[in-house]
Amino acid sequence: MGQKNNAFIPLKIAVLTVSDSRTAADDSSGDYLVSALTDAGHNLADRALCPDNLFRIRARVSEWIADEGVQVVLINGGTGFNEQNRVPEAVGVLFERTVQGFGEMFRQLSFAEIKGSAMQSRALAGLANRTLICCLPGSTGACQLGWEQLIRDQLDARTKPCNFVSHL
Repeated sequence: MGQKNNAFIPLKIAVLTVSDSRTAADDSSGDYLVSALTDAGHNLADRALCPDNLFRIRARVSEWIADEGVQVVLINGGTGFNEQNRVPEAVGVLFERTVQGFGEMFRQLSFAEIKGSAMQSRALAGLANRTLICCLPGSTGACQLGWEQLIRDQLDARTKPCNFVSHL
């Protein structure tokens, strides 16, 4: 973990679960992300569940990146390699800047557990209208890996040598 010496700044974070089968009652990955972000001291700005439809995903995320009350969007689900997973196509075109290392590091960390299957992950992140968007696979384990190893410290202004807070 990087050095920390600034004050913590709570961020306003929206959580989107993309799934054709999950409901609010069984959205364990969305529940995990909400719990993790609030435990870290951040605020839940909004939460939604959306079917894996390119245009509905893009519309929901576009609404949030236009909203000054949302600084970060965490998306779980819809990043796999099969045809119905459309998050990268829906969201990638919205990015003004892509965080290239996010997907690379996620696949590297995933390799330890799932070996070569990690190459089929299309996890990605980018900035749009001063909003950080992080897209993770839908499994709770993948969300935990992404939050604990990649996202959490980058949403903390105290993390050095760099973090995303000043970009939001």
